[in-house]
Amino acid sequence: MVDQVEPDHVGRVMAQWRRERPDLDVSPQGVIGRLHRVAARLTEELVAVYGRYGLGEGEFDVLATLRRAGAPYELTPGELVRWTMVSSGAVTKRVDRCVEQGWATRRVSEDDRRGRVIALTPAGRDLIDRAFEEHIANEHRLVGMLDEPDRVRLAELLETWGRALDA
Repeated sequence: MVDQVEPDHVGRVMAQWRRERPDLDVSPQGVIGRLHRVAARLTEELVAVYGRYGLGEGEFDVLATLRRAGAPYELTPGELVRWTMVSSGAVTKRVDRCVEQGWATRRVSEDDRRGRVIALTPAGRDLIDRAFEEHIANEHRLVGMLDEPDRVRLAELLETWGRALDA
C-alpha cells in the first residue's frame, strides 16, 4: 500500500475550488499560491536576522545597496530607486531612517547642485558588513532545505519566469 501524502494548505484550497468550480482549471494556484506562501515565510526568516541588528527590511536594503556599490559607497536617490526596486517615496523614507541612525549621510551632489548623494558612513558600513554575513549564512540555511540540483533548477526557472514577466 502506498502512503498518501496529506495535501498542503494550497493543495487543500485547490481541492475546495475543484469541488466548487470543477469547470475551472485551478492548477496555477499550485505555483502562485505556493510562491506567495514561501515568500511570506522567507521574509519572516530574513527579517528576524535584520532585527538582530536594529534594521528593518528597508534599511537593510538601502545599506546593502550602498555597500555593494563599492567605494566610495554612495549613490544618488535615483540609483537607489533603480537598484532597490521600490518607489522614490519609499527610498526617501528608508534613507531618512538610515540618516537618523547615523548609518548614511545625504549631501548635495558636487556634479549637480540640485541633486543629492546618499553615502554609507563608517558605522553604516560596519553594521551592514556584520548583518550581511549573518544574512547570507541564513540564506544558505534556507536554500539548504533543497538539494543542489533543485536549487539550481529553481533559480533557473525563476529567472526565466522573471524575464518573461519583465518583457
